[in-house]
Amino acid sequence: MNTRKTTPPSKATNAVDVDNASADTVNLDRYAPAYLTWIANKLSRGASQHYLNIFDVGIETWRCLVLLAIDGSISAQKVSRIVGMDKGSVSRCFKGMQEKGLIRTELDETDGRFRIAVLTPKGRELHDQIKGVAMERERAFLSVLNKKEVDVLLGLLRRLHENLPAVETATQDYLQVHFPQAVAKRRPPSDD
Repeated sequence: MNTRKTTPPSKATNAVDVDNASADTVNLDRYAPAYLTWIANKLSRGASQHYLNIFDVGIETWRCLVLLAIDGSISAQKVSRIVGMDKGSVSRCFKGMQEKGLIRTELDETDGRFRIAVLTPKGRELHDQIKGVAMERERAFLSVLNKKEVDVLLGLLRRLHENLPAVETATQDYLQVHFPQAVAKRRPPSDD
């Protein structure tokens, strides 16, 4: 992170540096999306490098394996909805996983129009191997917090995650007011 000392906002709780309005910059020391992005990017990049080097799979495969280990089977649409991955990326990931024998695909019993991925014994074995690395990374990551702080952090992260639809609504409302011509030209992002 930038080591330059930034002045925290006075009278405001958002990240815009109101003390230095002429610069009109974001105060990165107080901008939560930056920290969340930096942490997520660095954790994902590090994990992906280890998983590729040791297990010959990337972070996307690991994310799918986690969901498959929980449910046994899952659709690309559900993975996309839970993890936030593009459906096309999930489908490509499933294809690679199938080629490696980590999953097989079947028709969904509840809706025969959809295919679902089903975890194979080889996929479960790989999940179990990677899980040890993932849990050690989480332990090391959270080691600067005590148990109560971890509980508070996880509760706050859950609340923030549940609030994401409100963020999209607020963004659309803001754009409609400040950039109505641009909004009229494009459709809003979908969950698909």
